[in-house]
Amino acid sequence: MRRTVVVLASGLVLLGMVAGARAMQGPGAGPAGPPASSYMPVIEEAFGTVLERMRAAKPEIVRRQRELLAARYDLADRPVGDATMSRGKPVQGGVRVKLPAGATWDALAAMTPDAIRDKGVFPAGFMPLPHPNHPEGGMVFPTFQITEVKQQTGRDLTRFDLDFDLPDAFLPEFPAPIYLTTRPDLGDVSRGRLVTTESYYELFNGILNPKQLEGLRLLVTPFAQQQFNLTADRRSERPSLGVACFDCHQNGATNGATHLVGDIRPQEFRHRIETPTLRGVNVQRLFGSQRGLKTVEDFTEFEQRAAYFDGDPVIATKKGANILERGSQIHDMAEFQELLDFPPAPKLDLFGKLDPARAMPAELRGQAVFFGKGQCATCHTPPYYTDNLMHNLRAERFYRPQTINGMMAAADGPIKTFPLRGVKDTPPYLHDGRLPTLDDTVEFFNLILGVQLTTQEKQDLVTFLRAL
Repeated sequence: MRRTVVVLASGLVLLGMVAGARAMQGPGAGPAGPPASSYMPVIEEAFGTVLERMRAAKPEIVRRQRELLAARYDLADRPVGDATMSRGKPVQGGVRVKLPAGATWDALAAMTPDAIRDKGVFPAGFMPLPHPNHPEGGMVFPTFQITEVKQQTGRDLTRFDLDFDLPDAFLPEFPAPIYLTTRPDLGDVSRGRLVTTESYYELFNGILNPKQLEGLRLLVTPFAQQQFNLTADRRSERPSLGVACFDCHQNGATNGATHLVGDIRPQEFRHRIETPTLRGVNVQRLFGSQRGLKTVEDFTEFEQRAAYFDGDPVIATKKGANILERGSQIHDMAEFQELLDFPPAPKLDLFGKLDPARAMPAELRGQAVFFGKGQCATCHTPPYYTDNLMHNLRAERFYRPQTINGMMAAADGPIKTFPLRGVKDTPPYLHDGRLPTLDDTVEFFNLILGVQLTTQEKQDLVTFLRAL
């Protein structure tokens, strides 16, 4: 009798877990079940079975995302002739978001948000961007990051179930240069190398004090994460030590790696998050694009305790959460992060505005638009071009809620004001990376803010942004 009861109870638990898994998969995944749980599904399936099933599904997942991007954007490699990032990578130019049939940017700008919504002509590229596989989610790295980390350390950041989706031409330069607030005289201290456990000591011993060096060591040390760990429900073919902070924030900047925010449920409402740069965190007062964390220490601790595991401490315990000590380890990591400076901007004066003796006419005209008609400076105040606040753009005024590749495009909510210093080095733009170029970003805000910029004013504004 006891054995029968135990078997029955186990069956009920399994049924509950399967129902929870279906709820987390999003709309259209199967028969309706109970409401989605706040907890991640805990289903132990033989790893070989998972590997075979997800590898078989991968081509269709990749095809679906490629078709979405192709419908939204022109992603041809067409760099701007006279603009490069700090180490020379070409900057992609032009508006790459595709217009609806028969529409023009001027015609859209003349319409009200209600009219755009009712006629269904909001450009698809301005809609929230789904994760490469939104129902699955998780950290995904560009190929150049995977290749270099594997070559230096032997760790493999490849996922067997999906690939990164955006072309390399629209991502930050790699490896990114590193500028230190404490040693501006040294310029780029990375020497053109990616900082990992293999190279950090050679590059920074003698430049950092011991506490800062220890903080950097922890930032390049891999720790268990939801998709990269030692358990059977990982998404790496071999058991993995995990990921390091600097696997996404390469050289303290960004490589465009993507994830889903950990603080929203259910799964289909979670937002894609494009990795922000850590440059200039010493002048910032909010961290995390939507969470409003108040210190870089909070951000560092949150990432290790929660964001690495989709905000689920139960899963974190199972997979091997790395609980850092706040008074020493987190403080050391934060101290190094606060040394990361913006790239040089030789045309700016002490107050963060253009020096007329160095600036081109188009840059000066763009600055006038930025501080005037464009209303950009309402939120992006100099010298670092952030007001350290959060704002809700309410882009959902322009479209009806809809499901896109397993993601519910509803509302973004409040997002922090990102600093614009060095902005040409950190494509793509907006918190989810939906805007490939600065030209796209100007068009987006021209429509969202309703400021009615002319074609010339938009071009001048982009030219100014590249000078920051």
